[in-house]
Amino acid sequence: MNSLKSIFVSTYMTAAMVIMVIAGRSLWNTGDYLTWGGVLLVTVPFIMVLSWIMVFKNIARTSAHFPVLVALATAGLVFSVWGYLQSGNPEAPLLALLGWTGFIVYVYWYSSFGDRSSKSLEAGQSLPAFDVRNVADEVISSASLLDKPTIWIFYRGNWCPLCMAQIKELVAEYQQIHELGVRVALISPQPHKFTIGTARKFNVPFYFLTDEGNGAARMLGIAHDDGLPMGMQVLGYDSETVMPTVIITAAGGQILWSHQTDNYRVRPEPSVYLRVLRDSGLSSGG
Repeated sequence: MNSLKSIFVSTYMTAAMVIMVIAGRSLWNTGDYLTWGGVLLVTVPFIMVLSWIMVFKNIARTSAHFPVLVALATAGLVFSVWGYLQSGNPEAPLLALLGWTGFIVYVYWYSSFGDRSSKSLEAGQSLPAFDVRNVADEVISSASLLDKPTIWIFYRGNWCPLCMAQIKELVAEYQQIHELGVRVALISPQPHKFTIGTARKFNVPFYFLTDEGNGAARMLGIAHDDGLPMGMQVLGYDSETVMPTVIITAAGGQILWSHQTDNYRVRPEPSVYLRVLRDSGLSSGG
């Protein structure tokens, strides 16, 4: 199933851009705004949102089901069919239907992890011990980081713009986190050189860690087989990645709260972490 998702997302993104180009050229050549404009309405809004997310990496989350984009795509499909009924050209509605179907499948199937719940991450339990590699190229145990409250964020890698935006948000809240006496540990199964690059980019005293071989994620029950979009392996990433997960532990390692999203585009805001920490009675140096 996960391998199908990996193939689907790369294929769909490519197909959506091809449909957009065909529709734009056809609109230019024919001036048929109803028919070909409808096809563009199916694909362009989502491609624009996706391009913004990928280029600027400043959006850490979206709505689960993109209601506005779904409405626009559905309207585009209706317009293209309406135009077909007037012109008799079946190419446009077929392309619109292909683009609309791909988008709906992306929103409701690809983006979802289904019912995920790792029993080892329930509140009240102790965080299981695991090993990771730090930017000094040392293998350290998670147990060595339990001397103070900690926010643990498992993210997919530098290739994921939502993950990078999530880290950027947390960096912006560094002062408040520091005042609470809380550590931040950011963990990814990506190649270690990318983790080092992320640490240099953000330049804050967070723990940037690599989960080599995805061992910690597997042990915690949050590994994602074939979670990498097909084709990105050429950049050095492994096909297996991790489902975005946030864990907050008290000093000593008791889990105070965890967030196991069922949709990779839906993630908690930093204000949620801060509220959990403050509700737990933490103060500076606590």
